[in-house]
Amino acid sequence: MFRYRPLTLVREVLVILAVLVLLTPFYILISTALKTPAEAITGNPLALPATPTFQNFLELLKGSQGGSGASILIGLLNSAIITAGSIVALIVVGSLCAYVIVRSTARWSRAAYYLFLIAITLPTQLGVVPLYIGARNLGLTGSLVGMIVIYAGTLCPLSVFLYAGFFRNIAREYEEAAAIDGASRFQVFSRIVFPLMGPATGTVAILVGLIVWNDFFTSLIFLNGSGNATLPVIMYNYVGSLVSQWNLIFAAVIVSMIPILAFYLFAQKRFIQGFAGGLKA
Repeated sequence: MFRYRPLTLVREVLVILAVLVLLTPFYILISTALKTPAEAITGNPLALPATPTFQNFLELLKGSQGGSGASILIGLLNSAIITAGSIVALIVVGSLCAYVIVRSTARWSRAAYYLFLIAITLPTQLGVVPLYIGARNLGLTGSLVGMIVIYAGTLCPLSVFLYAGFFRNIAREYEEAAAIDGASRFQVFSRIVFPLMGPATGTVAILVGLIVWNDFFTSLIFLNGSGNATLPVIMYNYVGSLVSQWNLIFAAVIVSMIPILAFYLFAQKRFIQGFAGGLKA
């Protein structure tokens, strides 16, 4: 039987204090975004806004700062297209590759799996020069489709690694029963195996989405000089032009956070199941 003891009270207080400390940056972010320019510069960062206003967000979206607001909207759209396309590509390619590697009995399958593991540990920046040259020769630089292809290639090892761990937990009896009923290998995968990969798919989607949405370096290199810059690159230029207008800067940060937070809340159940190994046999 559970008893409420003094030690339990101490633990609860410590947890509450830890939560308050972790939430403090978000509190400062939101409160500053709702302050006037003068209050944001001269006021106490921990103080609530005297007169909360959404004018900062309106100015951001209207482009009152020399058209930068419109660029923020364009960056949101470009980032959304690249992130969604990369997620779909990595789910399709990663699941197929992992399934072939796990179910294959050939000697090359184990070697291929270890190559994917090695690729995960290597930073992408090591191969950025030959990757850029190859992408330029293929006409992939400066385009949204090219960025999707680049992300799909560089993040494929991570997707294969996550899917492979789940495929090993699926009993082969499901596939053998479907094969006996006359299903082809692709039908077995698409109708039997892949639907069981919901937790893995959610994990891959969220991890890949976070990486692609927040990536600055790759977008800066491969979209430099084009009109398809992503949100992190546009925000970098935007913040530099605002200098010390922290109310507008923090409003831009909140705008950039909303889509990925909404996506996480939508897929968090699958994400938690994926980390918990939540496959029910």
